[in-house]
Amino acid sequence: MTVAGLSYEQAPPFAAPLRFFLIAPLFLLLAVGLALFFPDWQADRWSPAALALTHLITLGYLATVMLGALLQILPVVLGAPVPAVRPIAWFGLLGLSCGTPSLALGFLLGEPRWLHAGTLILAAGLTPVIVAIAFSLVRTAAPHIAWPIRQAAFALVVTLTLGISLVGGLSGLWSIPAPFDLTTLHAAWGLIGWVLMLIVGVAYQVVPMLQITPPYPARLSRWLSWILLAGLLLVSWQVDNGVATQIGTLLICAASIGFAVATLRIQYKRRRKVPDVTLDFWRLGMASLILSALLCLLLAWLPTTWQDAAQISLGLAFLLGFATSVVSGMLYKIVPFLAWFHLKTQTGAKVGAIPNMKEMIPDKLTRLHFRLHLAMLILLLPAPFLPAAAAQFATTAGLLLLAAGAIRQWLNLLHARRLFLRFGGRLD
Repeated sequence: MTVAGLSYEQAPPFAAPLRFFLIAPLFLLLAVGLALFFPDWQADRWSPAALALTHLITLGYLATVMLGALLQILPVVLGAPVPAVRPIAWFGLLGLSCGTPSLALGFLLGEPRWLHAGTLILAAGLTPVIVAIAFSLVRTAAPHIAWPIRQAAFALVVTLTLGISLVGGLSGLWSIPAPFDLTTLHAAWGLIGWVLMLIVGVAYQVVPMLQITPPYPARLSRWLSWILLAGLLLVSWQVDNGVATQIGTLLICAASIGFAVATLRIQYKRRRKVPDVTLDFWRLGMASLILSALLCLLLAWLPTTWQDAAQISLGLAFLLGFATSVVSGMLYKIVPFLAWFHLKTQTGAKVGAIPNMKEMIPDKLTRLHFRLHLAMLILLLPAPFLPAAAAQFATTAGLLLLAAGAIRQWLNLLHARRLFLRFGGRLD
């Protein structure tokens, strides 16, 4: 059926995105274990432990959820099914599940063979997914709403290309000019181009649809992703703190704040005023995005002794405060809806005969995860600025809360899967 422009009959099997969603929280647990045993990640954002930790979160958690979500959003929202979705999903999942730990281990140990193995596995797993997604985006009948996702997919290709170049250079396969600048660009295209731009593109569709809000302002949804892309291109043109970099950074920060403010405004105007914990995840994410943008703008004005601490806090605010919060809010809307929809379609059950969306993942379980997540951020974000003893306590407690939140999220998703199967649902 097609309702309000949504093509539900083109939805892939429930198992295709669900496997991605269930694997993702386990990477947060792996990241916590690494951070607890290698605390030097706080001293330098380019340290081996920090690089391993960053990739476990960005590839292991965020990319896994986001690619799983795209398998659902492309056919249903954009009317562009992913070809051969079952094998494509398996390729992507195996690539991320095996390649990401190998890459992280390579960074941590400084072992070229692990870096090479992780890069090859990721490239082999993600290339078919990227090609299939590109094919879907080219075929979509809704080009105006597909552009942010197209730009995010382009940014992912740039990010992977830069990453492969860096791995080859660091392991001695070839020489690379200005490796620090290349690393900065790799991070910028990954975090801003892939993570932020994809969240922006997905938000344009899922926030009004699932949170019953007014649509985003037309001008913002038409131009914001292009402003982000222009900022990235300016930063890429002159990465060594030149005028182009400053203008590009200003564009990115202004666009980020504009998106966050617009999201908060339309959520305030939502038609259903009943409490919704997924909105709390989004509001926390938008507040963290604003904080990240402000920290980025203030970096040049901070005392030298605060620079490293501010960089660490900025990374934590963006990755855990913004991206992880928003992804969690999306998961708690998407998974219950998919479980209910596929169960109803497969069984033909009448209303009341199967669990509704609220029962798939009860609010009390989602609320518990949100409280753990919020407490984690309250402890971790200021930790880099605290005296050594206080920083160690806050960091350890915050990491343990992050682990508890990841376990709670994993159990919540399993709850939806268990109910789906109990009432006769078929995953494939």
